[in-house]
Amino acid sequence: MRILVVKLSSLGDILHVLPTVHALKAQIQAEIDWVVHPEFSAIVSCFRDVDNVLTFPRHHVLRDLRRAVRALRKREYDLVVDLHGLMKSAVVTRLARGRRKVGPSYSRELSWLLYPERAGRMRRTRHAVEQAFDTLDYLGLQRPGAPLSAADFRLPEVPAPSGAPLVAFAPVSRWPAKNWPAARFAELAARLAEALPGARFAVIGGKGDAAIGDTISAAAPGRVDNLCGKTTGAQSMATLAQCDLLVANDTGPVHMAAAVGTRCLVLFGPSRPDWTGPYGPGHRVIMKALPCQPCLRHRCPRGDGACLAAITPNEVRDAALDMLRERR
Repeated sequence: MRILVVKLSSLGDILHVLPTVHALKAQIQAEIDWVVHPEFSAIVSCFRDVDNVLTFPRHHVLRDLRRAVRALRKREYDLVVDLHGLMKSAVVTRLARGRRKVGPSYSRELSWLLYPERAGRMRRTRHAVEQAFDTLDYLGLQRPGAPLSAADFRLPEVPAPSGAPLVAFAPVSRWPAKNWPAARFAELAARLAEALPGARFAVIGGKGDAAIGDTISAAAPGRVDNLCGKTTGAQSMATLAQCDLLVANDTGPVHMAAAVGTRCLVLFGPSRPDWTGPYGPGHRVIMKALPCQPCLRHRCPRGDGACLAAITPNEVRDAALDMLRERR
């Protein structure tokens, strides 16, 4: 049996549907292809349950569309499962050659008009991982009983920093309103370094985050590896798999860490942890109950970032130390 999974983006959203894809593979024993935007193909390729990765253009659509459609229609599938739920993914699902096509319960942008079948009605008040499970329910399959782990991925070998424990920071998200100030992360690094003399630290992020990584590194000289812009997504995931803890904003690396079994301590401001928080056992969230939370805005409407500014380095340090003690 052949299954095509349609989930085009983004990093966190792709990682949210991995448990569903894992259950499809385990229970149907199918060959699974996955169609995704090119910038996320390397991450999808790391997932052992995926046999082939197809790319569909996000940029240069006119230039690359014909090639992508030809590759998409080259094979016929027994089942095409759209786990994205937007009009663009519904069009990809429609273009694919499949005997049966199922859209997600959380379909938007009138995309349900293009699905022959839909996995129930929308209930978006649940975590994104659990929303994806609606497709398993619809197909009569069991939800996964155990979380994913590093063994479910083909991860590259990366050098392991000497020292224990190993704590990672992911200080930057795509929403400015979700970012705890870099100076607070630096202060946190200094206080954790003082409390944990043998510990090593790593900053995870893209090339554009390197300056913030330098700020954090300078707070604990010789103890922090600034990996921003120096690793691929797969290498970042491999590094996170070696870590004892990730301290982060609400950002994609949180879901990378959770997928490989690393505990996460996540600082939430404008977004909702019950929708997009780290999924699985052992994680923690710090969030202040301000009247304006969650505003779900990319930029703070108040202009002062009060929800994250109210979180202090001391309380994050204390929570991190407590989680590390629990792990030991």
